[in-house]
Amino acid sequence: MSRVALAFSGGLDTTVCVPLLEEEYGYDEVIGVTVDVGQPESEFEEAEETADALGLDLHVVDAKEEFADLCLDAVAANATYQGYPLGTALARPVIAEAILEVAEQEDCEGIAHGCTGKGNDQLRFEAVWRGSDLEVIAPVRELGLTREWEIEFADERDLPVEAGDGGIWSIDQNLWSRAIEGGELEHPNYVPPEDIYQWTEEPAEGADDPELIEIEFEQGVPVAVDGEAMEPVALIEHLNQYAGQYGVGRTDVMEDRMLGLKVRENYEHPAATVLLTAHQALEDLVLTKEERSFKKGIEQEWAEKAYEGLVFAPLVDALDAFVAETQDVVTGTATVKVQGGSCRAVARDSEYAVYSEEMASFNTEDVAGIAQEDATGVAKYHGLQERLANSVKAGLEDSSPAITDGGESENAEDEE
Repeated sequence: MSRVALAFSGGLDTTVCVPLLEEEYGYDEVIGVTVDVGQPESEFEEAEETADALGLDLHVVDAKEEFADLCLDAVAANATYQGYPLGTALARPVIAEAILEVAEQEDCEGIAHGCTGKGNDQLRFEAVWRGSDLEVIAPVRELGLTREWEIEFADERDLPVEAGDGGIWSIDQNLWSRAIEGGELEHPNYVPPEDIYQWTEEPAEGADDPELIEIEFEQGVPVAVDGEAMEPVALIEHLNQYAGQYGVGRTDVMEDRMLGLKVRENYEHPAATVLLTAHQALEDLVLTKEERSFKKGIEQEWAEKAYEGLVFAPLVDALDAFVAETQDVVTGTATVKVQGGSCRAVARDSEYAVYSEEMASFNTEDVAGIAQEDATGVAKYHGLQERLANSVKAGLEDSSPAITDGGESENAEDEE
């Protein structure tokens, strides 16, 4: 008996894929796999109800802890893509790995998803799956299915769907972020209505009271909020709710996808915003100028590979090694102020601070053998080459022969 594992959500695309995998691809049995990375409970209910109606064997895998750990790796790397914290991109490899494990345990010969041929997710799933010996199948892409065709097909077969999710927007939600797209949001000049948001509240008029949030880090990992120790999943959930009350963590961006398409996306990510802001503030205190400068390139590469769904690539292992080395001293606290939709660092403290109040203060005269007048020699040399270069350039310009309108030098001798 030939089996295929299907990434199953219970929505229109994956529901239609079930009979297609049997009829068009010749599989005897389809196994559904749903992976929990922090979606709403209603999504699991929909998947289970649809699977029951289809007679589908559904496996539900809890991967919240693995996903939370990867999100905190992204914090250590200060990873953002085109200005927003990565969320969906981080979740896809975790989901893909979990589905692959089920497929191999159940002796499947194939593995399938319901992604279209225009998005990023097809690439992120398959980057993981194509490292196996299983046949990788994408019915929606390979058969050129449209939403209208799927709706008609589902109606003809009496499949347990209601023309998709029945919503105006396409929403992808996990522990770390909530992405909203589709509908009128596809128009760049469309102003989103307030009802697209669920995690963040629009600050009420006159509601200017700020709140301070202290994040404690141990070697780059957030371990406590306002003095209360928390495990990663609970810490992220707490900050999503807490900071979301202040409207923190909204992003509206024109995003460049991997296939070259530019799309409009709206995101909510309160916890990610707070943790990234706090982590950066603490790094600024404990890392040297050279470390901070060099790490920016590492962070950009990490974010790009993560966006592509390639967090398991050898390059990322190497990037992680550098990041981990820098995080040895990222221990301490950072305090952020959340107010009116903004989040900014206002304090930081660490025993590893690369900072001396005595040396930096204007009110001290001589500390550790260093006095103000010691900087005189440095000041004389600073910019020396630039001053010399400008002097040479000015001298050459002054000695250049002037050219008359007739094209001859004013100093040229008479040829007669």
